[in-house]
Amino acid sequence: MAENITVYPVIDSTNREAKERAIHDAVHGTVIIADSQTQGRGRYNRSFFSPPGSGLYMSFILFPDEIGFQNPTVITAYAAVRVCEAIEDACNIKPSIKWVNDIFLEGKKIGGILAEGITDSESKSIGRIILGIGINISAKSEDFPEEIRPRASSLYPDGNALISRNLLAAGIINRILMPDRPKEPEIFEQYRKRLCMLGSHITVVQGKEQFTAKALDIDEKGRLLVEMRSGEIRALLSGEVN
Repeated sequence: MAENITVYPVIDSTNREAKERAIHDAVHGTVIIADSQTQGRGRYNRSFFSPPGSGLYMSFILFPDEIGFQNPTVITAYAAVRVCEAIEDACNIKPSIKWVNDIFLEGKKIGGILAEGITDSESKSIGRIILGIGINISAKSEDFPEEIRPRASSLYPDGNALISRNLLAAGIINRILMPDRPKEPEIFEQYRKRLCMLGSHITVVQGKEQFTAKALDIDEKGRLLVEMRSGEIRALLSGEVN
C-alpha cells in the first residue's frame, strides 16, 4: 500500500513533482495525484491533455528493489495491465493496450503510461522509477483539443461518469503496489493478451523513418515483432505505431 499520497487541485506535472521528491528521500510507493495538470506530458515530451474534474492524473515513486524489476519497459507493461484490470473492476469496461504505453477503448486512446528511470550517480544503475498514469474519465469529445479529437476519448465519453475518480485511483494504487508481483515472463504474457494490434497491418514511425508492417507478437523483452513487406522480421524496442 502507498505510504504517502498527496493530492493537488492543480500542478504543472505529477511526474515532475515525483522526480523532485525522488531526489529528496521520498519513500517507495509515494503517490502524487492531481485534479488537473498545466504541463502534463507523455512520451517524446508530448503534452497530455489534463483538464480539471474529468480525468485521473497520478505518478508513483518506485524503488527497483521493492518493485522487483528495474527495466522501464517491464514497468510500462506491468502498469498497463494493472490499469486495465482496475478499470475493468471499477467500471465493468474492458480496455485494451496499444504498444507501447497507450490504453485504448473502442479504437481511441483513453489513457497513457510514462515510466522514467532516475539513474544513481554512484552505481550508474536506475535508483528510482517515476511511473506516470493519465486516464480520461469523463471528458467529452468536444472537450479535447481539435488536433487530438479524432483519436482521443474517455471511459465515459458522454460526460456522465458512473464511478468516482477516488475509486479508480484506489484500484490502480492497490494493484501497482501489491506485494506479490508476477515475474517478467508472466507480465509480458498478460500484456500480450491485451494488445489490440496484433495481426494487423500498422504504420511505424521511428524518428524520421516511417514504414508499414504487420504486427506479429512481442518477444520476451517486450519488443514488438513486425513482418516487413520483404518478409524480414524486425524487433522494435521503441517507436510510434498506428
